[in-house]
Parts: sequence; structure tokens; C-alpha cells
Amino acid sequence: MAWDTKGNAYFQCMAFDRGAGVTNNPDASSAVYVFRSTGNKGASWNFPARPVVEFNDVSGSGCCLIDKPYFTVDNHVGSPFQDRIYVTWTFFAADGTAYLFRAHYNDYGESFSAPVVVSTDSPTLCPNTFGLPTPNGHCNENQFSQPFTGSDGSLYVAFDNYNNATSGPMDNHNQILLVKSTDGGGTFGAPVKVSDFYDLPDCATYQGGQDPGRACVPEKGSNMNSVFRASNYSVGGVSPKDSNKIAVTVGSYINKDSHESNGCTPDGLAGDGQNKFIGVKTAGACNNKIMLSVSTDGGATFTGTSTDPRSLPVVNQAKGQKTTDQWWQWAAFAKGGKLAVSYYDRQYGSDETTGTMDVSLSGSKNLSTFKVARVTSSSMPLPTQFPNGNGNSVFFGDYSGLSAVTEVSHPLWMDTRNKDLFLCPGTGVPGVPPQVCTATEPNGLLANDQNVYTRGKGIPS
Repeated sequence: MAWDTKGNAYFQCMAFDRGAGVTNNPDASSAVYVFRSTGNKGASWNFPARPVVEFNDVSGSGCCLIDKPYFTVDNHVGSPFQDRIYVTWTFFAADGTAYLFRAHYNDYGESFSAPVVVSTDSPTLCPNTFGLPTPNGHCNENQFSQPFTGSDGSLYVAFDNYNNATSGPMDNHNQILLVKSTDGGGTFGAPVKVSDFYDLPDCATYQGGQDPGRACVPEKGSNMNSVFRASNYSVGGVSPKDSNKIAVTVGSYINKDSHESNGCTPDGLAGDGQNKFIGVKTAGACNNKIMLSVSTDGGATFTGTSTDPRSLPVVNQAKGQKTTDQWWQWAAFAKGGKLAVSYYDRQYGSDETTGTMDVSLSGSKNLSTFKVARVTSSSMPLPTQFPNGNGNSVFFGDYSGLSAVTEVSHPLWMDTRNKDLFLCPGTGVPGVPPQVCTATEPNGLLANDQNVYTRGKGIPS
């Protein structure tokens, strides 16, 4: 969701068909659409939605996918591109490449421009092309693009890139890159490295063979219930006080609080291509953190460009919580210049060993030191929808959100504290009044729902 300066609200979404095997229709088409609400603050929306990009695969070839779209509106009054809407996405092509593209509206969401390549070329930053074609440059494997704008009209796109060089078979780091456009998204400069990062560990290796080909956030100890898929990515923004100051948050499994000195060591790749580490299930060893990389020169360089992730600051600086996991962050600047960062968090109670989780909010005035506040009032149990054979969910909403226009921010997250209620079998039929039932999964967890929650919370500082 986003607003322009005229009071129009926009809703961007992805649509795709599941294809044969899941449905009786082979169609595996995918697309991105935008809806607009004009003049009534979201009470009604235009229909049909306006297409940003569509890929036709009615035969179900499965060759390609439009995926991971994000968007932003340049809602800075006085910007040369005021109210322009930018959408970015990944196109997973038949040749194995994954380039990023961008399209924009400049007529309040009525029609989109032709796609433009976002993931520009850098042989230096992207030497490893995996033997795949390079029609749009060496940086041919990218995901998780996020566009954001500055008050001067500059458009920035931060994204995960996997074409970086590594130092040996055990080195499994990747990199966050950023590109900048000063002509309204018409062209982009060469990518700049925001920071290196280490993705979350392979789920099958550490959590009992669940959901191969996915990473997850394993709890510590012998439990293996936390198997929902998860990945690390970046979220950035431009300070409203200084259009040259950019803050980008990055998730990383190797970080200031998690590295070799406390027993967490990169250990190459599993057979499915996901990361391995020594110390994943050991308390006090590995943990995921949200790092911060800052530019003060309009995105030309970042503090993380040449700084190892083991030395970058992290946004959770709560005392005694250096060994717990934080993931799925979102970040935003408030009008007064504070940076707010919300994220899933295992620093409370028994979260670290049971796999339950909370949501926290960090805030900073100086982009160096952070204060932390708990957002959830109690820990959320592990999700049970989309269960595996043990009742553990392999899918939990993916990602999160945050609005921080004023000093009161609004984190957005998926919550599992509501029981899964359903009609008891054999009830609600003639002669048998309906009754409400709950269920217990094979692992002993009470089945729960996934609901979207938000809460107004002052930015800690």
C-alpha cells in the first residue's frame, strides 16, 4: 500500500495461477497489478486493476515467473517526479536468469511504462555468472528488490544479488546491491555494494529433513518445530532531513553477534544449494541479526561497502540478547528523522528454544545507537497452517511491514495467537446443533490461525 500527495491510495499485488498438479488447469501465468482508491480513503477501488506486467503461460510450461514485486510512490512535494509510482520485480526466465525490472505510472495509475532493466551490469561486483547467459549484464541472479525515493526525486532500488565471488568452498556469503536513477527510473547507474550478508541456514539439514530447498529459522536445542521458509533481504529509506543520507537494513546469519569467535562458522552449501553453518542448533553460537549500512553521499558508497558483516552495527542492541534471532524486518523514516525498524524476534521468554516468537521495534536518532521496545504483549506459537506430517507449518506469511510517518509507528505482522476454530465433525446437520471445535497437531501444538495484526507504537529513542 502507498499514498500519493493528492490523497489517492494505491494497492499493488501479485497474481499467479498454480497450474497442473495443484489445480485441473495447466495455466501457470503470472502478473503484477495496481488498484487505485480515489477521494474516499480506501472505501472503494477501481476495477479492473491496471496491469503492470503480465506473463502468459496458459499451456503450463512452467518456464518463467514474475515474482517478488514491491512498489513505492514518490510522495515528496516538490520532487521533479512527484506522485510517480514505481514497481520493481524479478523475472525468473527460461534461461535460468533472474533479472530485475521496473515500470512506472505517471498518470495516477492508469497505465504503466514499458519495463526497464534495474539490475545493471558490474563485472567487478558480479564475476560469478554460473555459466548462464548475460543478456542484461553479469548481475544475472537477483531477488527481493525494494524501490524507495528521496525528496530530490532520486529513485533507489536495493536488492539481493548472488553473483559475488567467494573465498573458498566454505564461504557462502552473498551481497546486497543498490542502483540509483535520477531521471525518474528511465536509466540506472552501475550497482553499488551496500553490504555482504549470509542467508539463513538450510532447513532440511538442521530441522529433520523438512521442506528441502528452503531456508528457515531453527530454534536452539533438540526441538525441530520451526520449519517455515524464510530468507534474508534488505529494506532501505532516505532521511527526510537529508536527501544524501540513506539507511539500509540487512538480515544476516553471520553478524556482529554471531561469528566464529562464539562458535558460528560458515560451512558451505547443502546439496539443495542452501547455506550450512557450524553452530546452528547450539545456544550462544549462531543467530540471525538485522544489520545497518548507511550512505551519506547519495548512495555512492555505504558503510557496509568495505566493512565485514561481523563489524556492522545491528538494530537490536538490547542487553543480554546477543544470542537470539531477529528476521523479516521492515524499516521506515519518520518525518522527524528517526529510523524505525520492526522485526520478528526471539529474545523474550523461551522463544529461543521453543521456536515461539515476538515482534519488536527498534528506533534510532543517529543511525548508530538503537533502543528496543517489545510490540507483542505475549509470544506467538509456531504456525500450524500449511503443516508437514508433524503439524509444523512450512509457510508463515513471509515478510512484514511498517508505517512510520509520525513518531507513532505501525508495525504489521502475521500473528498465530488465535486458535483455529471450525465446525465440529458431525454437527450442524439436521438434528445436531452446530458446535465449535479446536484441534491438536501431531506434535502436540494447538492448531492456530494466521492473522494480520498491527499496533501503534512510539518509536524508541
